[in-house]
Amino acid sequence: MKKINSMVVSLSELDLSKQYSYADYLSWKFGERIELIKGYIRQMAAPNAYHQEISIELSTYFKNHFKATQKPCKVFSAPFDVRLYNYAKSAAADKDIYTVVQPDLSIICDKSKIDTKGCLGAPDLIIEILSESNAKTDLKDKFQLYQENGVQEYWIVFPSVRAVQKFLLSKEKYLMEKIYVEDDLIYPTLFPDLEIDLKQVFEEI
Repeated sequence: MKKINSMVVSLSELDLSKQYSYADYLSWKFGERIELIKGYIRQMAAPNAYHQEISIELSTYFKNHFKATQKPCKVFSAPFDVRLYNYAKSAAADKDIYTVVQPDLSIICDKSKIDTKGCLGAPDLIIEILSESNAKTDLKDKFQLYQENGVQEYWIVFPSVRAVQKFLLSKEKYLMEKIYVEDDLIYPTLFPDLEIDLKQVFEEI
């Protein structure tokens, strides 16, 4: 395991072939956005305007719903650190955590998981909005990661074709419930009384 002996102020100072912990992550002082996936650094590109429009629309639906129904749930948009760890092996100390991701939207109903650093443990629902730079990670790496860590519901949003894949966890495996398109209404399985109009979500301003 690579040790960080002094402040790191540039991503170029790090060896991208090495594994790092969340304790290392906290010591880095550079501007680039990154995630750690099982200890390996993944660089993140800045989202485009349409990506942000979609994120804001979805976030507003969830926030308004939780406020109106007084559900003890919160929605957080990136950048927001979600630390995932191996429950069987890890003590959940910073040095024992090797995965820190920044989902586009994280919906968390267990407030004990929320702290000043972000979220410790799996959110109830995660939404990732695809772009050219993150498609492989969200479709494969994060899909497996969220499945392994028990995220109950996972949505993958495809802005280019205005569609959403909705996955539900069943017996520790994701099953795709349905592909929703622009003209559909989508209801989160965890919040079946929340109706989301995808035509509004995908409308370009």
